[in-house]
Amino acid sequence: MIEPMKKVSVVILNKEKEDALKALRKIGLVHLSKIEGSSEKLNAFKEYTGNAIVSESILGEIKLDKKAKKNKVTLEDSKVVELCRQVVTKSERKKQLLEEISADTTELDRFEDWGAVSLEDIDFLKEKGIKLAMYEIAAEKYSQIDQEIETILVNNDKKTVRFLVIGEDGRPEKLLPEAFEVPLPRMSTKDLEKEIKADEAEIKDIENFYVNNAKYVPAIAAFRKNLETDIEFENINAGMEHEQSGSENDLAWISGYVPTADLEEFKAACAKNEWALAYADPEDEDIEVPTKLRNNKFVSLIYPLTDFLGTVPGYHEYDISGWFLLFFTIFFGMIFGDGGYGLLVTVLGLIMIFKAVFTGKKPAPLLGLVTLVGFSTVIWGLVTCTWFGLKPEQLPHWLTALSVKQISNAYSDMIWTPFWKPDATEGLTTAQNLQIFCFSLALLQLSVAHIKAMIRNRKSLKVLGDFGALLQLIGMFWVVLSMVVSSSIFSFTERIYGFPIGLFEISLVGVGFVLSFIFSNYEGSIGASVLESCKNIISVLLGVVNVFSDIVSYIRLWAVGLAGAAISNTVNEMAGPMWGHAIMFIAFVALLAFGHGLNMILNLLSVIVHGVRLNTLEFSSHLGMSWSGLKYSPFSEKAKK
Repeated sequence: MIEPMKKVSVVILNKEKEDALKALRKIGLVHLSKIEGSSEKLNAFKEYTGNAIVSESILGEIKLDKKAKKNKVTLEDSKVVELCRQVVTKSERKKQLLEEISADTTELDRFEDWGAVSLEDIDFLKEKGIKLAMYEIAAEKYSQIDQEIETILVNNDKKTVRFLVIGEDGRPEKLLPEAFEVPLPRMSTKDLEKEIKADEAEIKDIENFYVNNAKYVPAIAAFRKNLETDIEFENINAGMEHEQSGSENDLAWISGYVPTADLEEFKAACAKNEWALAYADPEDEDIEVPTKLRNNKFVSLIYPLTDFLGTVPGYHEYDISGWFLLFFTIFFGMIFGDGGYGLLVTVLGLIMIFKAVFTGKKPAPLLGLVTLVGFSTVIWGLVTCTWFGLKPEQLPHWLTALSVKQISNAYSDMIWTPFWKPDATEGLTTAQNLQIFCFSLALLQLSVAHIKAMIRNRKSLKVLGDFGALLQLIGMFWVVLSMVVSSSIFSFTERIYGFPIGLFEISLVGVGFVLSFIFSNYEGSIGASVLESCKNIISVLLGVVNVFSDIVSYIRLWAVGLAGAAISNTVNEMAGPMWGHAIMFIAFVALLAFGHGLNMILNLLSVIVHGVRLNTLEFSSHLGMSWSGLKYSPFSEKAKK
């Protein structure tokens, strides 16, 4: 459930606000409203953090030996600040040196065919009245240069001639246009070479500095982590609203949210500290109300996943943690698909849990989730007879017998007649039965969404709009079965024990559309609700199509699981010829381990993409959830490392 919150405002003396904030942080109950402060101290903290991040990135790339890694070296905060400043300064200097080396190297490359070029010699000759200019021209054109132009041949190759022109200011008028004047280097080539060597030596010194200080990365990381708390505190301290009359009795105030269950404790703390307190229920317009979830230990198993995804329901939305866990567990088993894989995951989870228990530690919640989804995969592998991609005839008979025949790989060649047509000549294959199972899951999960919406709106006529959406869903379920699974078995004229089920389902779509059209936007006036639907008629009509597509979307559970089974079967076929040959045993084991390991990784990615999507998109959209929530994060003390 989502814990109810109270919006609180605390008023204190401005001169005491720093001590008050320390006390408020110690209480650790108030989720503060967003504050943007500004002060020199805050700017300094942010600068320290930026330098620490850069320093961690640079020094963290240095590989230390095992002995250096084990010896955690501590460093005073002031020295960490100075070290990080030096690292950033040297990093910028190294970047500058690399740019200089690049430019100097390009310049040297330009004169590689000329040999050494001395600007000092050129300037000396210029002072003596001898002006030189450097030119290049195609080899076949050099002989065509006017004899009146004094030139000195420097060197040539098959394509180009390099020469000097003597005694001219600017380009000679009679010089062939094909001659290209080579600009002089910015310094002599020998000086360029010296500068490159000096820059490389300085870069080496910088890199040695990095190596010598890489051992302080843990100290820098701890310093940066502690700075987060300091920045949070100073941001609030600098950003608090307060009176500015200059009187010692000026007031300051701050607002936030406290869980209703903790309000009495907070009131007592305010009275003890002599703070003024005002509180009220959050209004619908309040968008900063944080969300705090409270569930039993079993439902809380889903929290590691939702925390990883960063999905938080809005304060005025639903807590679907229980439903999320239930359906995600089912989806995981179906997508992961293989009971053998599930057995490995389950055993791994149990080993990690027992290891934590035996060492006196509390098992991480993630281990419970891993064990649960692994067990779910084992169950799915059991009912579908899927074990490490092996064929049914390669499995023990008792294992095959435990599977559910209608959806088991062991009976994939059989045709199953509908229960209402025992004498029918046509029936359903195993693949079609699995598709029906997927669509049934869609009907079940999406129906839960609409029923929850009906419960919320039970005191308003809007509940009829939610009921209409539910009817559309039920009717569209039959349409999906007819169009995707079998148009003959699930035809629109189909009867079950004489009842016209096909016609009835189509009628549900029509009745549901009418109810949804009239009441889905109800806010006290039926006319206004209808008018709103008319304004959005395109969206309303597309909504019917969306119901169809949302149900069909669940077929991904079957399709992705089928792909994983095909990969595992292919791996077995590739490794099969190696079986029975002692010399190939290592290759056999390596291929199986690599192939099935890669398949498990791909299946895990598929679960994250598809299994999570069905909960956070299809299911949530039918609930009207946008996952726009803000996680409850009270202003509290954090242990410094």
